[in-house]
Amino acid sequence: MTPTIEAVGLRKRFGKTVALGGLDLVQEPGEMLAVLGPNGAGKTTCVRAVATLLRPDAGELHVAGHDVRREPEAVRRMIGLAGQYAAVEPAMSGRENLEMVARLFGRDSRRDCCYWTSQPPGSTHGAGSSSGTPSDPWLMRART
Repeated sequence: MTPTIEAVGLRKRFGKTVALGGLDLVQEPGEMLAVLGPNGAGKTTCVRAVATLLRPDAGELHVAGHDVRREPEAVRRMIGLAGQYAAVEPAMSGRENLEMVARLFGRDSRRDCCYWTSQPPGSTHGAGSSSGTPSDPWLMRART
């Protein structure tokens, strides 16, 4: 089965700063992936590369079998990105925000692409908590 996300030796620099220093990662379909670490560890850089918002300097990165460098449009058709602070209405729950983003991408959020754990690992807030106190991380699955 094709991994949802596969990174091999992923590297990205910003000037002299190494944001990703050879990331290896495999997320299989149906698995949850939490990207955790201290500030400056490369979490946002990794997510931006997966979402084709920045181009890695080296290494390989595939999303649902599509190379992010050669097939960015195909990758964008397969994923949606809902940021932690992207809520239109602060009173919306995390699930409601993910479902809204799915609908904006033309998906039937109940059937196609959104799932939420009732209580993400390490969180005291579940899917029903408002975005004013978002659960870390917000989890979304790429439709593959």
